[in-house]
Order: sequence, then C-alpha cells, then structure tokens
Amino acid sequence: MLNKLNEFFSPLISPTNDAQRPEHTLQLATAVLMIEVMRADADSSETELATVMRILKQRFKLCDSEVQQLSALGQQTAQHATDLHQFTSLINRELSREEKGSIIEYMWQVAYADHHISAHENHLMRRMTDLLHISQADYIAAKMRAKQNMPG
Repeated sequence: MLNKLNEFFSPLISPTNDAQRPEHTLQLATAVLMIEVMRADADSSETELATVMRILKQRFKLCDSEVQQLSALGQQTAQHATDLHQFTSLINRELSREEKGSIIEYMWQVAYADHHISAHENHLMRRMTDLLHISQADYIAAKMRAKQNMPG
C-alpha cells in the first residue's frame, strides 16, 4: 500500500504549472519535515511521533487511518530522500509566509515534545529557516509559540 501511495505522490512533488495547490503533496512535505526533526534527535521518542501524528490530524483534518498512512509514507520518504530541497521548494512555491511560519512552529513542537532540544535538532531548525526563507523574527516567534504551547 505504501508503494501505491508513494507512486501517487511522486509525480506531484515535482514542479507543476497547475494553478491548483497540490494538497496531498503539501501534506507529505509537511510530514517529512516534521519527521526529519524527529530523526535528528538520536533519542527519538514515541512522544515526538505522537506529536507529529496529532499535528497532521489537526492541521489537515484527517481521520486516524489517513494520519497513519501519511505518517508511514512520510517516514519512508524521509528515509529515502537524498535532501530536503524537493519538499522545501514545493512549500516555498505553494505556501504563504504565514503558512511557512506555521510549519516551522509545527517542527518546533516536535523538537520540544521530549522537553529537550538536541544540537542536531537545533541545527536542522536553523537550516530549515534558511531553506523556507523564514525571517529571524518569524523563526523566533514560531519557536516561542511552540515552547509556550508545550503540553505538561
């Protein structure tokens, strides 16, 4: 089933001249970026994965089975991706400054899920800020919102 989903998403990730936003590929790109934060932490936890799943469900209004499929495909895609450019370029092309700021906030929520920011997570977040063309002010604001909204 993952191969069928991957085949469906693969052509959509490449640049398109279509005026319609490729919602499914944006969902996958968002999932991959959050999963990359989770993978950056050597002590990746169930709490981080639960945070990814919660955000995907809320952000994209998905049912549990859709979230599980998107998460599984996101994990598989993140493992096989050679770089993050295909995902960040899609996001840059399709999303507004505010929407990209929300993605940075989601990524910070994943990083903060285990109440510890590793050096690798911090480095990845700074790199994502550059790749997504996020201003320093928006980066800090997203980080602070994520920290303030941490559960527990």
